[in-house]
Amino acid sequence: MLKKNPGKIMEKSVVREYVEAIIIALLLAFFIRTFVVQAFKIPSGSMIPTLLIGDHILVNKFVYGVKNPLNGTDWITVGDPQRHDVIVFKYPQNPSQDFIKRVVGVPGDRIEVVRKKVFVNGEPFVEPNAVNMDPEIIPSPRDNMAQITVPPGSVFVMGDNRDNSHDSRFWGFVDLKAIRGKAFMLYWSWDSANFTVRWSRIGKIIP
Repeated sequence: MLKKNPGKIMEKSVVREYVEAIIIALLLAFFIRTFVVQAFKIPSGSMIPTLLIGDHILVNKFVYGVKNPLNGTDWITVGDPQRHDVIVFKYPQNPSQDFIKRVVGVPGDRIEVVRKKVFVNGEPFVEPNAVNMDPEIIPSPRDNMAQITVPPGSVFVMGDNRDNSHDSRFWGFVDLKAIRGKAFMLYWSWDSANFTVRWSRIGKIIP
């Protein structure tokens, strides 16, 4: 009669436990990244001064609902983006790229830009975090844009760095299905120009 080797059985049991733990951890990480929270890095200055190049942010993917990760349709609807929300979305002209901007207009809003001033439904759009760094008025949608109406299922977005942002003024609206979530916190910030950590920005809530 052959006797089982208890040492080998225990070794297999330990290996199996580790494998199962790793698989569960990977599945949990995938679930969280897909449906709850995802990290992003800021590569450009279009959201200065709110977000700086080298900021690392967390994005709440559940705040607007649970979406099908393949086509963006809602599985569970929680809410819609509101004016002033800072959102991450798939760039309409190249969905493989992620953009981050601030919501200026929601469905039905009439948006107009007159000499750098933004108007929503005929009223000045007051955004305390937005800046204009270039005093020159140029013949471009950047500084003067004829009135347009945000269609259903879309939002109009702009960068806080109004004079240096490639946004809805140039390429149009963002489909709600393309929105990944709402940016809410900085968890890391690296100043590559000065090779230093911006400690004061870590943990900052994004306004």
